[in-house]
Amino acid sequence: MAAQILDGKSIAAKIQEEISEEVVDFIENNSFAPCLAAVLVGEDPGSEVYVRNKQRACERVGITSQLHRLEADASEDDVLSLVSKLNKSSEVHGILVQLPLPAEITSTRVHDAIHPFKDVDAFHPENVGRIAQDRARFLPCTPHGIQQLLDRYEIPIAGKHVVIVGRSDIVGKPLAALLVARESTRGPQAANATVTICHSRTENLAKITQSADILVAAIGQPQFITADMVRPGATVVDVGINRTADGLVGDVDFEAVSEVADFLTPVPGGVGPLTVTMLLHNTLQAAAYVI
Repeated sequence: MAAQILDGKSIAAKIQEEISEEVVDFIENNSFAPCLAAVLVGEDPGSEVYVRNKQRACERVGITSQLHRLEADASEDDVLSLVSKLNKSSEVHGILVQLPLPAEITSTRVHDAIHPFKDVDAFHPENVGRIAQDRARFLPCTPHGIQQLLDRYEIPIAGKHVVIVGRSDIVGKPLAALLVARESTRGPQAANATVTICHSRTENLAKITQSADILVAAIGQPQFITADMVRPGATVVDVGINRTADGLVGDVDFEAVSEVADFLTPVPGGVGPLTVTMLLHNTLQAAAYVI
């Protein structure tokens, strides 16, 4: 029996409706709209698409957006100067620097320069530390989106074994922190998991992934997770987006794993729409901090 598809698009649309209502109330009460400023360096086609999608999502929920472009040969100082300007702008509540940046620019320096109260990606070390202490100001967008997706499909998290393949600062590590916490934005049932993080040096990887109630793939390797790595009846979340000659594919062998898992996210249309939606959520939160 084929797995039930976890439709990230439909869940994202529902959450965006909720955010839109909150934005209307916010504007009525404060006489200004939340504003997200995106910084795009160069003309990477993928980045152009991502930024355009984020701007359209802002428009749908009533959030104002700005796009600040820099040439591909812009220096790190150029980017830092623009970030400093946006930090000081009273019109801007959230700042997004689109990745990847050119190789000559250190992304950590750029993200560290964003004011913690405008860091809607939750990459600033202060915001990362607050997550570790269960005092989050902003929740990282992709991990929070995954948590929302699972809970809104009523997939049990509390007490379950979650295996995350990938230890990135953007997905793997923060997702582990969210799922192992005592509480969540959805209540304790969407947290309190037992979490294992696997990576390139993990031994007997398949043995570990086969023990997962919920398996999350976030490694950036096309179709790396195969059916024999998945426990029958598991939930599989595919975070990967890989461009191949055959088009976009995830980190999971979708066709094969769909015959083993009970629930599975597609690529595209799974986690991606929720990442954008949680960015909107954080931008609204950021605007509330200036009141």
